Amino acid sequence: MFDLDGTLLAWDCQLLFRHFILRRQPWRQVFLPLFLIAAPFHFLLGDARLKRVFLAFLTGMDRDRLASHARDFAAAVRPAIYPEMSDRVEHHRRNGDLLVLASASPEFYVAEIGKSLGFDLVLGTMVETGPKFPLFPPLENHKGEAKVRRIREILPGSWFQDGKFARAHGYTDSRADLPMLGLCEGATVVNPSPALAALAEENGWTIVRPRRPWTSAAGRVWRTLALLFGIGRDPGGLGLRNPRLGTGAFSV
Repeated sequence: MFDLDGTLLAWDCQLLFRHFILRRQPWRQVFLPLFLIAAPFHFLLGDARLKRVFLAFLTGMDRDRLASHARDFAAAVRPAIYPEMSDRVEHHRRNGDLLVLASASPEFYVAEIGKSLGFDLVLGTMVETGPKFPLFPPLENHKGEAKVRRIREILPGSWFQDGKFARAHGYTDSRADLPMLGLCEGATVVNPSPALAALAEENGWTIVRPRRPWTSAAGRVWRTLALLFGIGRDPGGLGLRNPRLGTGAFSV
């Protein structure tokens, strides 16, 4: 079971998708003030409501155009997958393992990314788009315990033994996925925070540290702002990696 954002690639895909759309339709930047006003009130709004505000930049887009952008975005993101994690996905595929991608990013593009990577089951935040994308789309935030509930709803109950998904291995970069890792017999954490690294050492999980596309905290902040504001051709560094030729540093 794989997380996506920060696990298979360095960035939150919501930022990458926003930049991808703004490069094609710069006028959609007019919705940014809504998010900038709402963001300081995250503690009141919560993740799901703030995500609804963030997605306002897609307002009015018809379903077919959104699907087309999602397919193109998946192709653009593919080279940015950490080479080491691409190898892990391929390793499980060769072993005949069931590949599950469970992300908090919107499913309308996570599904395309998962398809391009060969996942068997792809789950993301379900967003009600309708014929035209609404200003603040209703959604079910697919994060934390929500991932576990949905996985249990979809997969046969006989596959779970004593609360575990038999012989499963989980991959994540975030403590938010601890409920998902709780289903697994083994785990790998990717570029973990100090707190997650401590948990990994305590539980005997593998720690991997692929090279990120930024070299300093300031560089990360600049790239994040560039993605948010639609600045530059490729601030996410999507064109800098190749899943077979990349040079990311991998340490255990």
